[in-house]
Amino acid sequence: MSLGLNPLHRTDSIIDLIGNTPLIQLNKFAGLSTDKSIFVKAEWFNPGGSIKDRAALFMINDGIRSGRLTKEKTIMDSSSGNTAIAYAMIGSALGFKVELVTPENINIERKKTLEAYGAKIIYSSPLEGSDGAILEARKLAKEFPDRYFMPDQYNNTANPLAHYTTTGPEIWEQTKGKITHLISGIGTSGTVMGTGRYLKSMNKEIKIVGVQPDEPLHGLEGLKHIPSSIIPGIYNEQELDILYNANTEESYLIMEKLMQLEGMFVGHSGGAVVLSALEILKETDAANIVCVVPDGGYRYLSGGVWW
Repeated sequence: MSLGLNPLHRTDSIIDLIGNTPLIQLNKFAGLSTDKSIFVKAEWFNPGGSIKDRAALFMINDGIRSGRLTKEKTIMDSSSGNTAIAYAMIGSALGFKVELVTPENINIERKKTLEAYGAKIIYSSPLEGSDGAILEARKLAKEFPDRYFMPDQYNNTANPLAHYTTTGPEIWEQTKGKITHLISGIGTSGTVMGTGRYLKSMNKEIKIVGVQPDEPLHGLEGLKHIPSSIIPGIYNEQELDILYNANTEESYLIMEKLMQLEGMFVGHSGGAVVLSALEILKETDAANIVCVVPDGGYRYLSGGVWW
């Protein structure tokens, strides 16, 4: 199953364009040999600008089907950025109010985008990061159960199901089943869990690689340093073949190289997953690696990475 329509098709909702993102082979990057390929799953082509559109749509639709989300309720969850924007976009399209709990130090691009969609922002302590936002959202959901529908992206099985149902099959079809490695960053872990499960069901030899920052204090927005964070309920490290620890500065350098050599303006975690792909290729004779790049770099401009 695939979510998105061909962009040339006519549709009556922006939601119909979620999914069916392109797979782009890196050609000039790192002098790759003919038997070693890196492909980028370009998730910034989603209408909300990131892969989080997929999970947000599945979780919202699941809430509607189950009766937990009605027009009288407000969608409320914690997010440091991309999922928040996905909720806001889909909520606007479907006619739901949206409130997001996010650390007060999120960048100006995300704040302005959420405000433009009409979402209400509830700020949590910047010192507590995404974990503080999670705890505040849980508190609000418990205090006002009749007011809020909380998808709870870190524990909602509809999150990985979105990727088992769409992202995985898309990658399998786009690579004609020749993928050897899947690499994805770990935030909620929904992408790597769901996509990995589908690909393993098609070929058990495919290696599933999760990427996390190499230390608790890092600059890779959207990624979690699992040992020092609240562990998502949907995460199962046993399903990973490799857990790669990405360095922030090295990931930033890869971001710059992707832009200058391939014309790809990717976000922080995009740099991290391609960095891990290059490390894996050093130890592999032949490989077709797919890197899931969740968003573009436009949401990080105010952070000063590019100058």
